[in-house]
Amino acid sequence: MTEEFDPEDHRLAVLRGFSELRVGEVFRNPSRTVTEANFAAFQTVSLDNHPIHYDSEYCKGLGYPAPLAHGLQVLAFTAAGAGLFPHVVGESLIGFIEVKAKFLKGVFPGDTLYPALEITDLIAQRTTGIVAMRASVHNQKRELVLDGEHRYLLRLQKP
Repeated sequence: MTEEFDPEDHRLAVLRGFSELRVGEVFRNPSRTVTEANFAAFQTVSLDNHPIHYDSEYCKGLGYPAPLAHGLQVLAFTAAGAGLFPHVVGESLIGFIEVKAKFLKGVFPGDTLYPALEITDLIAQRTTGIVAMRASVHNQKRELVLDGEHRYLLRLQKP
């Protein structure tokens, strides 16, 4: 006897529609310790070759203990796809439509980052809705290093 297989049984989260989301819900991304290899990989992708991101002596001359992570690199840790949010909304997700961020503290090699997205507003439109989320990243010292906002466009009806 062959067991019936259903790919839907392999979803990471129970699908929910726009109307089932709640202000205050938090979607945490996995924590990550940032390494010099992460800095080098981001430099390769971004082509940002400013010495503040890779030259230890230059940074020490400015009073920093080590090279600083690029702000966009820290922001990348808030990508919703690193967590469960896009799995929860599934095919209702149309796209990531807006981002804002304030970089509040430096991030250095060896820092562990804890990103989270919290729903702050749900704006229903005719056929779509906007999910506004506070994006935050704390470090291992419990300091807020990034504070921002993401906005996602969703279909109001589940596909």
